[in-house]
Amino acid sequence: MLNIVLHEPEIPANTGNIGRTCVATGTRLHLIKPLGFSLEEKQLRRAGLDYWPHLDVTVYEDFADFLARNPGAKLYMASTKGHLLYTEAAYEPDCYLMFGKESAGIPEEILLDYEETTVRIPMNAQIRSLNLSNSAAVLLYEALRQNGFAGMQTQGRLHRLHWKTDKI
Repeated sequence: MLNIVLHEPEIPANTGNIGRTCVATGTRLHLIKPLGFSLEEKQLRRAGLDYWPHLDVTVYEDFADFLARNPGAKLYMASTKGHLLYTEAAYEPDCYLMFGKESAGIPEEILLDYEETTVRIPMNAQIRSLNLSNSAAVLLYEALRQNGFAGMQTQGRLHRLHWKTDKI
C-alpha cells in the first residue's frame, strides 16, 4: 500500500483534499506535527467530504517519531530542490511520498539525507511551487501507474447507457 506523508501541513483544505484522494486510491495518510489546524476543523471535513471517516490516517509528534514508527520506510521527498524528475523514480508498492508544509516545503536538514530520492515536478521558472494537494496527486498517480493501479477500478461505466465499445 502506498503512503502519503505530510510534514507540518498548514492549510486544512489541502489536507482534506489529500485525504479524499487517499481514500479513493487506498493510500495511507501520515501527518507529522505540528499541524496548522485541528483535525476536527470544518474546512478539513468539507474538503474531505464524507470520506474522512474511511481514511487510514496516523499522526506523529515529529519527523523522528515518524521514522521510529516506520523503520526502513522507503521515502521519496517531493521538493522543488530535487535533482530527479518525479517520472524518473521507480516507486515501490509500499513506498512513502513525503511533502512539506505549504509555506516552506520540507526542511533542507531532512532533504540532505534523501538526495537520491528527492523528486521534483517540472514547472515554469516563474512559479515557486504547485498547490500541495495537486502535487500529492501528481506523484501518487505516477506511483500508482508504475504499480499497475493495483486493486483499483480502471474501467468506467455510464450510469444509464452503455459505451459502444464497452469492455466489461
